[in-house]
Amino acid sequence: MNKAFKSLLVSTVFAVSLGGLAHAQERKTLIVAEPVHGTGYLPLYVGIAKGYFADAGIDVKIMTVESGSGHTNAVLSGQAFAFIGGPEHNAFAKLKGAELRGVVNVVDRGNVYINAAKGKEPAAGESMATFFKGKAIATGPFGGTPNSITRYLLKKYNLDDKKDVALQEMPNSAVLAAVKTGSAQIGVTTEPFLTQGIKQNLWGEPIINIPKDLGPYAYSTLNVRLDSIQKDPDSVRKFVEGVIKGLKFTYTEQEEAVKIAKKEFPTMAPEDLKATLDRSFADEIWSKDGLISEKSWETGGSVVLAAGILKQPVAYAEIIDMQFVNNAKTH
Repeated sequence: MNKAFKSLLVSTVFAVSLGGLAHAQERKTLIVAEPVHGTGYLPLYVGIAKGYFADAGIDVKIMTVESGSGHTNAVLSGQAFAFIGGPEHNAFAKLKGAELRGVVNVVDRGNVYINAAKGKEPAAGESMATFFKGKAIATGPFGGTPNSITRYLLKKYNLDDKKDVALQEMPNSAVLAAVKTGSAQIGVTTEPFLTQGIKQNLWGEPIINIPKDLGPYAYSTLNVRLDSIQKDPDSVRKFVEGVIKGLKFTYTEQEEAVKIAKKEFPTMAPEDLKATLDRSFADEIWSKDGLISEKSWETGGSVVLAAGILKQPVAYAEIIDMQFVNNAKTH
């Protein structure tokens, strides 16, 4: 090998190495804060696993923050780029002077189910208002969506949460025990606890299927600072497009999506995971196009207002920005 060729080869390898290093350095890491690591966020995990974000030049990392509004605060403080949760958190922030925006939808149904203890089901033709009255209801802690939906239903049925029912607020995982011991006749829960209750013969199929009964519901959206939209729209665009690809893959390639779920939740009992995902697909809890519709916020906003968590209405345009989703549809 002559000296000239050796020199050219070394220069080429060096240039390629520098190019690869530069590419790696250019890739921006975006942290997404989640309140819990759950199957409801599967399309986001799918987007990461399938490389949709990496292909666009961004690395998306998940940070689980299990402390109330900790996931929201992570974004407000700049520790995270986005958080996944209901856009009511944007409304809470708005009323305190902070600006957050929902930029793409993930869970477009209220992922909550109302269950009656075995042998305590409503009679044929009995109204839910009559059935609920006088019952002990086990639900999640105040501020969480199962609790908010419980309070929304009570208001809808013209029932007082202190006088007409015995509302028992507890960790979501404790609802099963409350029904099992007989201290509650109604359990308000989510998967996988719904399936576990059916397996333990504590209750049958839900008496109220919130995903089907309430329809479009802005349950879990991905939310960023308004500042990010204004100063770094390219990252927001790439992020939104990756999420939309994850949503579409989850629906069109369900078997592959389930395989990704098994890797994400290796300690979850396989039969529980299967039942949870089967119900999620059947109830179409995930958005199919990333759109956060005005109707979905109308429902979500009504729930938190009725629950007394959101103190005053906040307009859709003040907390939700669909420009990136809409632009993705045209490409």
